[in-house]
Amino acid sequence: MPQAAVHRGLREKREKMSAKILVIEDNPSNRLLVKDILEFRGYLVIEAENGKEGIMAAGEHLPDLIFMDLQMPVMNGFEACRRIKDDPRTRHLKIVALTSFAMKGEQEKVMASGFDGYIPKPIDTRELPLKVEKFLEKGV
Repeated sequence: MPQAAVHRGLREKREKMSAKILVIEDNPSNRLLVKDILEFRGYLVIEAENGKEGIMAAGEHLPDLIFMDLQMPVMNGFEACRRIKDDPRTRHLKIVALTSFAMKGEQEKVMASGFDGYIPKPIDTRELPLKVEKFLEKGV
């Protein structure tokens, strides 16, 4: 492999590694799945188990992207999103809903409530990294 290609690959991995992604998900299996996929791709992953923890983590870490479940104990994703977007320190953060809501009109409801993106569950493990790159490149 040419030296330039090796350096380019290392640079791309370093750039990804600097991208912080907060995963707010109460289901440990779903959280682990998303974390493993993202870490394998070189992203730094921060975890939270509910909306309240997610708000605190968002303010502390100011991640480049947030994936948030909608149905969680303590505080649901809709309320957590609203509070993150209402805070001047965190309102610029990109929040993508991870949801099992797949009924007609749900995506529109989610987007209208302040989320910047929507990914239905079950999560397509091959598509998730591609969607992450698009969210990070475009600023959602």
